[in-house]
Amino acid sequence: MAKAKHKSDNTIAVNKKARHDYFIEEKIETGLVLEGWEVKSLRAKSVQLKESYVLVKNMEAWLQGAHVSPLSSLSTHKTPNPTRTRKLLMHSRELARLIGAVERKGYTLVPLSMYWKKGKAKLEIGLAKGKQKQDKRASIKERDWKRDKQRLLKHS
Repeated sequence: MAKAKHKSDNTIAVNKKARHDYFIEEKIETGLVLEGWEVKSLRAKSVQLKESYVLVKNMEAWLQGAHVSPLSSLSTHKTPNPTRTRKLLMHSRELARLIGAVERKGYTLVPLSMYWKKGKAKLEIGLAKGKQKQDKRASIKERDWKRDKQRLLKHS
């Protein structure tokens, strides 16, 4: 059984679909630029990363498609946009390296998980290559074999 990287109480959301659809080559931790109502929604864990992706333009990284549901206790003078584009905070050298991998080598940037670290919201993104259908079948078959092997070893 794999160990969880982050404590369950620190985890806000996990994108399970990304690990199914992509080979994750590298993981990078980034910060997020958020509004006040978004932070409250993250504390309530009302965020979805399933259909989100990371876009790089003008030497800046942006999270698009992430859905942060506004709370019902939000003030009336604020009009929230749940799927707005959010800026990611990264070092420029790290960003330049990722841009090179995305543009030249055909990789893509996929959000993997969102969590709290020292009171700040962090997003873990992965440098990934897409899986074909036969690759998905092979990984499912391998996962099932590992599970069966553990059962056999447990009973013997």
